[in-house]
Amino acid sequence: MRLFGAFFMLIGLLLGALGSHYFKSILSATALESFEVGLKYLIYQGLGLLLLSGLEFITEKQKKILYFLLVGGTLVFSGSIFILSFKSLMPFSVSFLGPMTPIGGTALIVAWCYAFSVFYTTKN
Repeated sequence: MRLFGAFFMLIGLLLGALGSHYFKSILSATALESFEVGLKYLIYQGLGLLLLSGLEFITEKQKKILYFLLVGGTLVFSGSIFILSFKSLMPFSVSFLGPMTPIGGTALIVAWCYAFSVFYTTKN
């Protein structure tokens, strides 16, 4: 969890820097807005992974479930948004990725609902 949390944060910071300096000059305003949505969610989930990894009352099994949902959901959600943001610059169609974005988003929603249920049912 920590590894991917730190990785998502690192990639988020690097992509944010590229977005504010270089991508601004090559992407349309709409594409840049979409890119920034993917970027925000990448960073949010990175922070979430880092925070969840340090909680001791969550079992290893629960962490594993959260890990797969959060990492998989983030890769599909943010990854598809990033690629779709550059679709006008690609020599081939990536429109097939459009339906993938909500699947990644659903995995993130399920992950945080599961986290809430873990928090709610844990007796300290």
